Amino acid sequence: MAIYEPIESTDSRRHLQLRSPVTLEPTGELVCANAEDVAEAIARARRAQPAWAATPIRERAKIAERALQLVLERQDEIIDTVVAETGKARTDAMSMEIFSVADSLCYYAKNAEQFLKPRKRKVPGIIGIAKQLRIVYKPLGVVGLITPWNGPFVLVMNQAVQALLAGNTVVAKGSEVTPYSARLAETILRDAGLPEGVLQVLLGDGDTGAAIVRGGVDKVSFTGSVATGRKVAEACASQLIPCTLELGGNDAMIVCADADLDRAADGAWLGSCMNTGHYCCGTERIYVVASVYDEFLRRVLDKGKQVKQGSQHGWEEDVGAVFWDRQMAIIEAHVEDARAKGATIHMGGRRNPDLPGLYYEPTVITEVDHRMDIMNLETFGPILCIQKVASEEEALQLANDSEFGLNGNVWTKDKEKGYRLAQAIDTGSCSVNDMAVSYGIPAAPFGGRKQSGVGQVNGKKGLRGYCHEMPIVIDRFGGKMQNAYPNSAKSAEGMRKLMDFLWRKTPLGKWLA
Repeated sequence: MAIYEPIESTDSRRHLQLRSPVTLEPTGELVCANAEDVAEAIARARRAQPAWAATPIRERAKIAERALQLVLERQDEIIDTVVAETGKARTDAMSMEIFSVADSLCYYAKNAEQFLKPRKRKVPGIIGIAKQLRIVYKPLGVVGLITPWNGPFVLVMNQAVQALLAGNTVVAKGSEVTPYSARLAETILRDAGLPEGVLQVLLGDGDTGAAIVRGGVDKVSFTGSVATGRKVAEACASQLIPCTLELGGNDAMIVCADADLDRAADGAWLGSCMNTGHYCCGTERIYVVASVYDEFLRRVLDKGKQVKQGSQHGWEEDVGAVFWDRQMAIIEAHVEDARAKGATIHMGGRRNPDLPGLYYEPTVITEVDHRMDIMNLETFGPILCIQKVASEEEALQLANDSEFGLNGNVWTKDKEKGYRLAQAIDTGSCSVNDMAVSYGIPAAPFGGRKQSGVGQVNGKKGLRGYCHEMPIVIDRFGGKMQNAYPNSAKSAEGMRKLMDFLWRKTPLGKWLA
């Protein structure tokens, strides 16, 4: 629900009037959880956590497997809820909120037990003769999860399932823009057999989220703006608890002279406009080598004539509504700044005059440069910004000239060159000959560099990130302690000779390592 306005209430909780992004009509009232509600939820989670941690991982995984089946059975209900709150195209809801969730549930249900089982590790050096090392993965306790409005179901489900399978309980809050899509995650997992108190999705606004962060949880996983992410990081640092932060981006696309231009033009449209452009890894800057620039632009504009917008198209809609009126204001400001500084708008560049809701026309802009907000800040809208460059080297330099570093994509028929360019881009991940797809691959660790965030989620690393990796050292043989008191000059000389033997006069130390 794209618009919310505070309304008067008779209790201590904040009440918000919600409106549809498609029609702008009122859709209901949201009652925000207050600090007392949050404290009670965290207390319930704390009480439920020991029993949940004691549940075998295989049994936790079975709940994820049942949740997968429920997502598939109820996909129409989930899509309807998400589309009603966001106005996104139905196909975007299918791909982001159903397919991605199903893939993630399947992956973690299958692999969690293997990823989290205790492991034996070789102890290097001469100490390994006497000691064993085992690594166990212990849940952190209660995890606070705060997610945004652009992927309201998938972002709660994906992170919550990782934390839950690791043995934690979770207190989550989705955005006040899309509260009921987020709440669906709790409904699905509870119906799949998750015990009471193990996952609680609270309805609320920024104050609710702040209460979770400050409420005594053991880790915070946050996805949202840089400004709020800094506040979350500061709050977690003051409590000495870990956090992961995914804070958005301003991703670059590099089109090389040898690119498949037809595929690249399709990738530019999809990367820039999928989910109405409300995609943290969405393409926001497109750098095209001069020798193919004119032909690339021609193909982009030809394909743009076929793009459909508006809920009347149903499953054939390509670009949906802007999800939030405040984001519409940012999109409009960035486009007008570019126009004022000399950019050329070939199509779009305005609200859709034929639709009543928050619809911004799919837009193609050229003659852009890094003086413009639209090339420096996160616009988060259905806009293709295309800049001509002299070479791939200039494209790479401009791609890295950003305070953000979440994702990027490179287009070339030479896959090895694409791989080299991808390695040189200073981002958390990169795709070659595709739009940014790393978040949609559960095995890929996901996180940003620079202002795009701290830490990584997803994959084996993400799942283990909800655990304390605890080493346990076990003596093999027993008997007398080798270094027991009292100390003596004789024992010190013996240690000196041992070090000399291991690492100076013989290769034994290298062999034992």
